[in-house]
Amino acid sequence: MFAAGLRHIESFNRGRRISPSPYNSHATTYGSRAMVAVKHEDLSMAFDFVSYAAPMEHNAYVSLDTGRVYWTSDSNDAFDEDIPDDLETSDRYLAIPHKNDLDLGRTLALRFVAQELPACYDQVEGFFQRQGAYSRFKDLLRREGVLEVWYTFEADSVERALRQWCAENGLEILEA
Repeated sequence: MFAAGLRHIESFNRGRRISPSPYNSHATTYGSRAMVAVKHEDLSMAFDFVSYAAPMEHNAYVSLDTGRVYWTSDSNDAFDEDIPDDLETSDRYLAIPHKNDLDLGRTLALRFVAQELPACYDQVEGFFQRQGAYSRFKDLLRREGVLEVWYTFEADSVERALRQWCAENGLEILEA
């Protein structure tokens, strides 16, 4: 999907040049707006980092100039060493979303249960009314023999949502 779009953009912008950066050797222009590339692995790891904690506890940002990903955390200053001063105030950085921002938390779990275990829907919905929901949810999936199906469903949903988020925000994903 991205390769075909890239060829279209490159043919549209013949003659324009974008100088490569040390972090991103692949940038193109789309109209007057530069499209920056971010490494899939960097994006995926940053998304997991942001989503591991409560919203706003861990943050990650993509530089719209270089494609470099910056990580910050309220609980660990080790990430703050190489952070630009204007990271949270400049429009040149895009915050990587938390899984809840992309409906990949409770909503995704309930969607899975509606498809795979509809008789358990009310029970799982009840899990999410108090703490420890995911451990109870996964215990149920294990007992019902669909835990691996859940992991595949979740991974596919995350991948699709991140690709859509990148497309909506003018980011190209570099696969390797």
